[in-house]
Amino acid sequence: MAEPELSAAELAVRVRSAMDRAVDGNRDGVAAAARLFADCVAADGVIHAFGTGHSQATALEIAGRAGGLIPTSRIGLSDLVLRGGEDRSVLADPLLERRPGLAGRLYELAAPRPQDLFVIISNSGVNNSVVDMALTAREKGHRLVALTSLEHTRSVPALHPSGKRLADLADAVLDNRAPAGDALLPLPGGGALCGVSTITSALLVQMVVAESVALLIAEGHEAPVYVSANLPGGFERNAVLEARYEGRLHRGGH
Repeated sequence: MAEPELSAAELAVRVRSAMDRAVDGNRDGVAAAARLFADCVAADGVIHAFGTGHSQATALEIAGRAGGLIPTSRIGLSDLVLRGGEDRSVLADPLLERRPGLAGRLYELAAPRPQDLFVIISNSGVNNSVVDMALTAREKGHRLVALTSLEHTRSVPALHPSGKRLADLADAVLDNRAPAGDALLPLPGGGALCGVSTITSALLVQMVVAESVALLIAEGHEAPVYVSANLPGGFERNAVLEARYEGRLHRGGH
């Protein structure tokens, strides 16, 4: 049997297929997540996005980008330094995500209100920090959207002492349809190349935003949306809308 082709063209074919599967397989999930987004915004809530590693890229799709909702905030490990006063050396710890109490501290720094919504992103959905954050959000009474790979999360053991995976704790689940291990192009001799989860996750996030804004408008609510700060008057317009959420919107570092 011939080895799979390693090329940009083959990658594009596989990415398009993954995107089609993500769209077709998430109609109910997108509708449920959009309802939660719209309800949160309508209740003067803020949507908090949390992810570690490359999942931070998807959190950036949610929080603070042109064409996205203004009442959004990003929670990241860097908050421990930027807002929590810890020494920057803590971020060099490869086991930081496993620190006991980490999720509780990050939640405390985010200072969410009861009506706020959490969106937690993790391809595997089993790492302790994301499950801890999901448990913390649920214990505090927040609604939760999970964005994960169901194929990956179902193929690996649950690592959290509770035995829970991220998807087990969510009110709405978005499946990015990434394969276990994320990468698409098999390599000769084992392994694979080119992760896809960031691409399909970004698509799902934008689908949820589109649906949620449609709900808000249909139900007579204002939909506070960013315009590009690089357009004339964009920065000033955004600043006026952001002022309504003073002290509640955090963008974090990288």
